Amino acid sequence: MADVFKSLNLLETLKESIESNKLSEVKDAVEDLLISRINLALVGDRGEEKASFMNSLRGLGPGDEGAAPSPSPAAPEEVAGYPNPKHPDFRLWDLPPVPTTSPFKPEEYMDRVKFPRYNAVFITFTQTPQPNSAALFLEAHSLQRHTVYFILLAAVADSEKAPEEKRKVSVEVLRARGVTQPKVYIVKPSTLEKFDFPDLLEDMSRDLPEIRAHALLLALPTLTSNLVTQKKEAFKALVWAAASLSGGMSAIPVPLVASMVDSSVAVRILTKAQLSLCLDDESVERLARQRGAEPARFKGLRTCALSVEVTKGEVKKQLAAAEKDLATASPKLLEMAIPRHARSASRSFAAMLQALNAAIDDMAADAEKITAAAFEEGK
Repeated sequence: MADVFKSLNLLETLKESIESNKLSEVKDAVEDLLISRINLALVGDRGEEKASFMNSLRGLGPGDEGAAPSPSPAAPEEVAGYPNPKHPDFRLWDLPPVPTTSPFKPEEYMDRVKFPRYNAVFITFTQTPQPNSAALFLEAHSLQRHTVYFILLAAVADSEKAPEEKRKVSVEVLRARGVTQPKVYIVKPSTLEKFDFPDLLEDMSRDLPEIRAHALLLALPTLTSNLVTQKKEAFKALVWAAASLSGGMSAIPVPLVASMVDSSVAVRILTKAQLSLCLDDESVERLARQRGAEPARFKGLRTCALSVEVTKGEVKKQLAAAEKDLATASPKLLEMAIPRHARSASRSFAAMLQALNAAIDDMAADAEKITAAAFEEGK
């Protein structure tokens, strides 16, 4: 995987790679963002709250195809996998609860469930963490695995104050077991936008390698307006990288090669954006069903043609319109935006950048309208 993703700022790192003429790294970065994989594991009792959490992470309700059932059909020691129907590279793994027996050897449990293959692990519980969970956490940290998190799943029957009271007790339990400065996130499985889930995502974005953090961001459902904005910015970084490569391709003296590459890559990016922003018919219908709203109402909020369907014809039309607009663009403005290697092919870079950024803006605006309407319905 390209080292281009190890910076704190994806776009700035991509620009540095372009300026250094490391086009292969940028090409790898584009591919990694389009097909990046992430594996999340959930440790804990296989109850209703855990199943609901796994479903919400994939934008599913209990009756949807592919939803995790409760009770789980998995054998007590079995690891069960749950793919994301819209994002096959995002997979959840339901791990068996940590044994309560003593003595407990965390390294044996980790070996049995293939712990190293997971990019992040959630240790879930509904009351307080059992002592052996702390031992698992400490063993993971001793192996430099810092993407392990304690998740208190708020139960439907909990009173308003109950989750916070449980958190206080849980922190004390973990401290008594040797976890220094323990952090416990409260998550309501059916409504992830509430309680601490947004804070958990923020911490994960810092802890995970940048490519994995972007993979998680793009695969999650559009829970909040802030999440829509983050997705939009991630896609704009991807667009910038793809447009930079477009400039390089346009320098190759082969007729029609650049336009064919541009439209093909643009379709891939915008198709992923449509799915990530939950704008496709199936996602909109599922969200309406979960919120008790008419699907037609949510669908009617999509005013961008690409929100409804991404077709090669529509993408080519937008790229052609952008190229036409460039005839009146200021040459100085183009020069400021374009990396050095692409300035000899500025028209292709600028056209793709302009067309795709405008499309991403319009699609994100549709997603924000639907997210706001769903939030209102859910009140």
